Amino acid sequence: MKANYLDELNERQREAVVHIKGPLMIVAGAGSGKTKVLTTRIAHLLHNGVDAFNILSLTFTNKAAKEMKERVERILGGTEARNLYIGTFHSVFARLLRAEAHRLGYPNDFTIYDSDDAKSVLKTIINEQNLDDKHYKPNMVYNRISSAKNSLVGPEEYQHDYAIQQEDMRANRPMTGKLYEMYAKRCFKNGAMDFDDLLFKMYQLLKNFPEVLHKYQHKFKYIMIDEYQDTNPAQYEIIKLLGAAHENICVVGDDAQSIYSFRGATIQNILQFEKDYNDTKVVKLEQNYRSTKSILQVANDVIANNKGQIEKNLWTDNPTGERIKLVRTMTDNEEGKFVAETIAEQKLRNHYANRDFAILYRTNAQSRAFEENLRRKAIPYRIYGGMSFYQRKEIKDFVAYLRIVMNPSDEESLKRIINYPIRGIGKTTVEKVMIFANEHNITFWNVLERAQEFGFKGGTLEAIENFVIMIRSFQAMLGKQNAYDIAVQVGKSTNIVKELFNDKTTEGLARYENIQELLNSVKEFTETPTEDGELLEKSLGTYLQQITLLTDADKGNDEDSDVVKLMTIHAAKGLEFPVVFSVGLEENLFPSSLSINSREELEEERRLFYVVITRAKARLFLTYANSRYRFGQLVNNESSRFLEEMPEQYIDRSYAGGGAVGNRSPINSGGGLWGNNGGGGNMFDRMQKKTPGSQSSQPVAGPRPAPKPVSNAAASNHVPSAGFTPDDPATMEAGMDVEHQKFGFGTILNMEGAPNNRIATVVFPKGGGEKKIMLNYARLMIVKK
Repeated sequence: MKANYLDELNERQREAVVHIKGPLMIVAGAGSGKTKVLTTRIAHLLHNGVDAFNILSLTFTNKAAKEMKERVERILGGTEARNLYIGTFHSVFARLLRAEAHRLGYPNDFTIYDSDDAKSVLKTIINEQNLDDKHYKPNMVYNRISSAKNSLVGPEEYQHDYAIQQEDMRANRPMTGKLYEMYAKRCFKNGAMDFDDLLFKMYQLLKNFPEVLHKYQHKFKYIMIDEYQDTNPAQYEIIKLLGAAHENICVVGDDAQSIYSFRGATIQNILQFEKDYNDTKVVKLEQNYRSTKSILQVANDVIANNKGQIEKNLWTDNPTGERIKLVRTMTDNEEGKFVAETIAEQKLRNHYANRDFAILYRTNAQSRAFEENLRRKAIPYRIYGGMSFYQRKEIKDFVAYLRIVMNPSDEESLKRIINYPIRGIGKTTVEKVMIFANEHNITFWNVLERAQEFGFKGGTLEAIENFVIMIRSFQAMLGKQNAYDIAVQVGKSTNIVKELFNDKTTEGLARYENIQELLNSVKEFTETPTEDGELLEKSLGTYLQQITLLTDADKGNDEDSDVVKLMTIHAAKGLEFPVVFSVGLEENLFPSSLSINSREELEEERRLFYVVITRAKARLFLTYANSRYRFGQLVNNESSRFLEEMPEQYIDRSYAGGGAVGNRSPINSGGGLWGNNGGGGNMFDRMQKKTPGSQSSQPVAGPRPAPKPVSNAAASNHVPSAGFTPDDPATMEAGMDVEHQKFGFGTILNMEGAPNNRIATVVFPKGGGEKKIMLNYARLMIVKK
């Protein structure tokens, strides 16, 4: 073990590490080295004689858990760290439930349903009940059930809770409680738990079986929870139960980064920790090692506007750095163009790699403009939060076979693959099997096993019996073969691999390669050195649990690939980048119009802004557009209220990037969104205006000449008339002849839209025919007759 492991810590970090006994709350500001503190604290516990098997450390991503375990190993040396229970809430509880599931009536090899599986079960139940699945949308019902489970509300309690029932009545979905009950019974019959059950059933296990509670209370004598501000009521109650015997509970978190209330996270868990445990020691980690002083000061000033928070003030020894660049563009497409051109310029000027840039937005729908402009500049990028590898159809098909091998009661997986590849078991047969299963209260698989008894005949009976024999042959390999050998046999015997190999289309080739990649992942899993203490290591069941419990942050996050990263701010939490673009800083987008109805909602939006600011290490760009399309409508925007909360001396409003469009005039409260230009200002106006409190009126990057608003005119065949002067859109009417600098002469056919945002349909005989044009941007000149 490293003899000087404590010497690498600052004073506050060391204080947190050496406090072993009793409740401890570590308030870890952004970039303050909390992972280092957590891992060193675990090493310190082991150094002081605590058995690794008695330490439980819970995180929110497998990536964080893996990093913690590797760091502890580096400090300690040897293999003792492998005996630690470090993992996500869901993965650790799944592991414990595997050992205890029989107490709840579940098989130890129960299937874990992801959200798609769960919604599929609900869709089936909704159809069986003859309910309109457009009214009782599976996604909405699933979210309702998920919320209930995370609040520890079971089906029976749900149906007897007056407030919940009234809420469902107002939503015109009074059957939701009954659907919840039927869904719970169906999952139980299928031998399956969904993600939320891993918390809900763990709580039931501890609450209803005192001997189990006693066992784990005395097994986990030291408990640590990372990102405690993100815990929900179920996680909170489980931790209280597990920690009640010894109260050696250490929670690490930052209330200023609590941004997951929509997932059920409760900021009160961290705000009230001191009330939950007597003699709680509080250590605040306030030294930031990530960001420049400018970035940090802006973050501090913004979050200071929140009332509900633990008081702290982040500071850093890092350089002051550049001021934060605040850029306004005319449209969302111009915003995308600015970002792409600035990335290209920063790569040349400061020798950044693509991986050094992140574009962070409030909603996934904002990515389009940035994708298009990055492609035009040939800048490689990746969107995080899109379809996961494990959500692709061919992967889910193959994994469904593997699930059936482990748990033949899994109805969802059976329905998915019973006739894939096609084997003569059609939709009518599947419906009959389901009817028999429901009538006799047995599983789908039980009916298949007794197909002849249930009256199936001829080719259908032969197909079912062959299918059952095939699945049993796979099951015979369990306990004798590892996960890879079974997966290869499944691929061969089912003809899935052969069928995809024979599909020579581009899509078919991609699907075949995806299956090969899945088999590669199974192979890698079986060949990775084993860890002491793991259950069913290298078995098919362990592999399936591992891939099912991948969190969003673990999916497809190849940090070594040299690409610009695009993601929502929620997805970026816990990450850091040299250069960050926070885009779409407009009222009703950020803060969201859905989250400004109460102080609590608005403060969470402000925390989200705090998170995006503190992702940046060296440079931060904040952008917003005067107008953007939302839900098919062009919307004029007001800049985000959060921009007004930033300290002026750290803001540079003059930045124009490498020739990209920008606005140099300051935001002026007296002049509205357009500042001193009033409502009719031109965003391409390059007038220099000194911003009060700024260090210089000159832009930091030294702008190139801006493009004229009628770019491409020279490239068209039309040469604008001498003295071409655009007319006021308000004076234009249908039937008028007009001239456009690019498309030439035309006639307005009709007008639509609001008075201040008119759209004209114009036919240009020599300029491309009929076009819809936004008059505020088109700069048309009325042709006088």
